[in-house]
Amino acid sequence: MDHAKVLIAGGGIGGLTAAIALLRKGFDVEVFEGARNFGEVGAGVTLAPNAMAGFQYLGLGAKIEASGTEPVRQVVRHWQDGRVLKTLERGTEMRDRYGAPYLYMHRADLHAILVESAQELGGRLHLAARVAEAGHEGPQAWLRLEDGAVHHGDLVVGADGLKSAVRRNFEEISAHFTGHVAWRGVVPVDDELRDLAQNPGNFIGEERMAVWYPLRGGTQINLVFFAREQGWTDDGWTIPATRDELRTVFDGWCQPVRYMIEHLEEDRLFKWAINARSALSTWNQGGCVTLLGDAAHAMTPFLGQGASCAIEDAVVLSRAMEASATVAEAIARYEKARIEHATFIQAESNANAERLQSKDADNFGKKEIRNEETLGLFAYDAGKVEV
Repeated sequence: MDHAKVLIAGGGIGGLTAAIALLRKGFDVEVFEGARNFGEVGAGVTLAPNAMAGFQYLGLGAKIEASGTEPVRQVVRHWQDGRVLKTLERGTEMRDRYGAPYLYMHRADLHAILVESAQELGGRLHLAARVAEAGHEGPQAWLRLEDGAVHHGDLVVGADGLKSAVRRNFEEISAHFTGHVAWRGVVPVDDELRDLAQNPGNFIGEERMAVWYPLRGGTQINLVFFAREQGWTDDGWTIPATRDELRTVFDGWCQPVRYMIEHLEEDRLFKWAINARSALSTWNQGGCVTLLGDAAHAMTPFLGQGASCAIEDAVVLSRAMEASATVAEAIARYEKARIEHATFIQAESNANAERLQSKDADNFGKKEIRNEETLGLFAYDAGKVEV
């Protein structure tokens, strides 16, 4: 199509990846991010082979690999005694099977690479520019910022997360609480934790789970704890938490879990409600407004595919734009290629919470498990799927 102007609401992983993908196809791109900077956002992120295939397509694979940590394997352990229930091979097996690695990475490090790449390609990134609403007048899309400024373009992409302003064009219903609460924190790696840093994975138990993996060359362990909790009312991603809370919730768990809790950096310990959204029947409004990442398909984290799914969206959208004569055609192609796949992952993520936090942890892994690899998600290549 002719040179099109794309306005992206949200400068997270999905929004920035979309900007890079579209800029590489020759489109004019502006990104509007509500935060005042891209600093130490969150902690760790998992980049499965399907995510890395997308970054390889965009020419960013080597740079991201250099900043990530590639595990040799993952282990699933019993909550009570720490015994290994299942070992999942990663490392060279991922590269051999899928042509891309499985990585862990600090979100801030990934953001820095994406910001630099988008700017080098000529993208215009606006900080402290939160989108309040979006819409369209005929074939022209627009978005309005909280300060009242209005911007017009040929396409608006809502990549503005769980609380997306753009999604309100498709559904007024807010995200719902899933019944799960999570805590995240960071532990410096010492001699006691070195083996765990080299063998990441999760401890599973009834209605609770502890996930750990290394960051920044194995000098830190990223920890995420999950538990079921009813009646949640607080909302936010950075609600301060305490070690005492985790001591109570994970009372009686094995020594490695207790040790990690005791050595958490409490000033960097946060909790949040795991909210999600119901699947949409369409991501297309007026042939010029669409959604991407959590704004389109916010899901629980129990398959570790949230970021990977957003990266896939970004690559497929850019390819659909390149292949189409009009923006309306591109959105239709994008939706056809992605919505069923993303909806499937949403449903399986919810189901995996039940599998990982069941009463029957003793028998986990004794029969074929249903996870992101056995479901075929690692094999998805956004640079090659039909658009």
